[in-house]
Amino acid sequence: MIALLQRVTQASVSVDGKIIASIGRGVLALIGVERGDSEAEADRLAGKIIAFRIFPDDAGKMNRSLKDIGGELLAVPQFTLVADTNSGTRPSFSSGASPAEGEKLFDYFASRTRAATGRFGADMQVSLVNDGPVTFWLQVSPPNKS
Repeated sequence: MIALLQRVTQASVSVDGKIIASIGRGVLALIGVERGDSEAEADRLAGKIIAFRIFPDDAGKMNRSLKDIGGELLAVPQFTLVADTNSGTRPSFSSGASPAEGEKLFDYFASRTRAATGRFGADMQVSLVNDGPVTFWLQVSPPNKS
């Protein structure tokens, strides 16, 4: 599983012009599910995101986690994160999970983190105020995957 994390002061996701989820200070996590991912990867990614120290302490060092600051999490499914862009000018999505498996694992991830969420498979508009800006790429893979 892949997550693109953005530390935000606020973020929201809309479908058909209506906001379906929003957060204040916290993390916007764009989530991609790869073929072969399981609940174990979702659990590892969830734990890592919640504990990832990307918020400043009193000295201004990135030393506090989402949990430490009582921040919010907005998880948005984004299959394009799993794209292979190594050859040509058109991305390949062959490493992505099937839509059914992707939705199942995204929903599982969201339930484990109690995140506000975007809508799987929908055409969404995401708005955010990136704080810093601070953006990180996290990836967890099954044990047998290189």
